[in-house]
Amino acid sequence: MKSLACAVLTVSDTRTAADDTSGDLLAELLESAGHRLAGRAIEKDDVYRIRARVSAWIADPEITVVLTTGGTGFTGRDCTPEALIPLFDKTIEGFGELFRQLSYDEIGSSTVQSRAVGGLANGTLIFALPGSNNAVRTGWEKIIEKQLDIDNRPCNFAELIPRFQEAR
Repeated sequence: MKSLACAVLTVSDTRTAADDTSGDLLAELLESAGHRLAGRAIEKDDVYRIRARVSAWIADPEITVVLTTGGTGFTGRDCTPEALIPLFDKTIEGFGELFRQLSYDEIGSSTVQSRAVGGLANGTLIFALPGSNNAVRTGWEKIIEKQLDIDNRPCNFAELIPRFQEAR
């Protein structure tokens, strides 16, 4: 197992450190998998605040993965994809597609309201998940955990991280 330095961002107008259950769950899951929590924050649903926080993390050579929870829906304030996509050097198209496919088995057609996205920015992997605990667990356990496990076969992102870092 190769331990990766990960940052967790909760995007919410209402959550605080006292009731950030999806951020807590994501931090717990990544640490249980042997990774290190290198940053944690809560930002309001504001494109520029989200972008500033994630930009600081992708500029930090220590952080290799940024995981966000929340702000991926369709309400007027949901803006996580709009904040993140302009930062991506490359989009991980299959992440959102696979997340919605897996989510369909759990919540049916409501999955069309998920705008989960993934990408690579300055050598840093970024995954944006919906804000529910169930969505965080699905995204982590069925996709992200395996892609951050260097022993996952036939391939994984963890083994490519040194090559991603060449872009820095």
